[in-house]
Amino acid sequence: MYQPSSRKEADMRLDSQVLDLETAVKDGILGGNCGVISTGFGLKKLDLKLMAEELESIDVPTVFICPISLEPMRDPVTLCTGQTYERSNIVKWLSLGHYTCPTTMQELWDDSVTPNKTLQQLIYSWFSQKYLAMKKRSEDVQGRVKEVSENLKKVKGQARVQALKELRQVVQAHGTALKTVVENGGIAFISSLLGPFTTHAVGSEVIGILVNLNLDLNSKSDLLQPAKISLIVDILNEGSIETKINCTRLIGMLMEGNDFASQNVASLSLLVGLLRLVKDKKHQSGVLSGLILLKTVCSNESVRNSFVNVGAVPQLVELMPGLNNECLELVLCILELLSSIPEGRLALKDCPNTIPNVVKLLMKASENCTQLALSILWSICKFAPEECASLAVDAGLAAKLLLVIQSGYDPVLKQRSAELLKLCSLNYTDNIFISKCKLTRTIE
Repeated sequence: MYQPSSRKEADMRLDSQVLDLETAVKDGILGGNCGVISTGFGLKKLDLKLMAEELESIDVPTVFICPISLEPMRDPVTLCTGQTYERSNIVKWLSLGHYTCPTTMQELWDDSVTPNKTLQQLIYSWFSQKYLAMKKRSEDVQGRVKEVSENLKKVKGQARVQALKELRQVVQAHGTALKTVVENGGIAFISSLLGPFTTHAVGSEVIGILVNLNLDLNSKSDLLQPAKISLIVDILNEGSIETKINCTRLIGMLMEGNDFASQNVASLSLLVGLLRLVKDKKHQSGVLSGLILLKTVCSNESVRNSFVNVGAVPQLVELMPGLNNECLELVLCILELLSSIPEGRLALKDCPNTIPNVVKLLMKASENCTQLALSILWSICKFAPEECASLAVDAGLAAKLLLVIQSGYDPVLKQRSAELLKLCSLNYTDNIFISKCKLTRTIE
């Protein structure tokens, strides 16, 4: 949706039907001192609707916005009250039997509408100017991308690093640059710069470019070669936080739609690097990116045992307090995946903070978090009922389960809560277990 600009004085002058180009230019409506673009032969071919769509994110003067649709007007008309609207919008308003001005709610003494040709010309001229300027910048960007791409094929060493850095900055700043790189075969060439002898300086810039591009299947297959994946993982472990995030996102892109990629990508070095990334709470974007990739990697059952072996379970359990709901849900999802294997259940059981931290999350975040937490607790309590069930009850689980059962949650979730409550009660007499179900423990 367009965001009106804050030119109050100009808006007051242009609220009425009487407008002139000189006043509009003076007030800055047409872009300050640039003047009015001529609507000659060249500009007459430009379609206002197309220009408005391509300039969607630009800050449009308030006076150009229809008060009904909040979109730029193409055919402005003015009512007897002096208020201006897009013709189709006000005609629809009147056809519904409304005899008032939508903005002022004044009763209309005349329901005719007057075409506002001056405002229409202003709108067209303003959009033409912005559109042509955008096209000029786009052509400049495309030319610069081609120039840098050609230069990359000739230079080596630090000069190559600088050329790649410039290309990365252009690609990140301009959408048209992405298209130019793809159309000129840039993906294949840039990907070819990654290899066993590539320096981390070059590799970091290459990855920063690739992560912004739409990679086809052939490009993904090429980047999934062991030597290239090994380099990306090395850079993930040693690069800056921005580079770590780029590496994580790129690996995630390479794994999309490839069920076998996890086995080739998920080295111990990658798992360790991702664990380091998600533990750095100073950079929340890195935590989120790392958890998303870990969830993807752990979806492959063959990887889960390796992840448990690098000490992932206690580190993820300790990470939970203080996470936002999005990250918390990802951690719980990963732990649930790990709880599906015996090694994962054992690691969860042996971590002293697993049960207290997970019990606290019941009905504290989203319903999905509650469901994942229940699944984890069920797995470890069933795995070692005598030890874990009593610890869970002492942590306030029974009271939380009663609240879940009485809530408006999904019936399947409530049934699982009832089963877990029954499992926990087996180690106690009825009187003792009832005393353990005090709701005061849930108020923490």
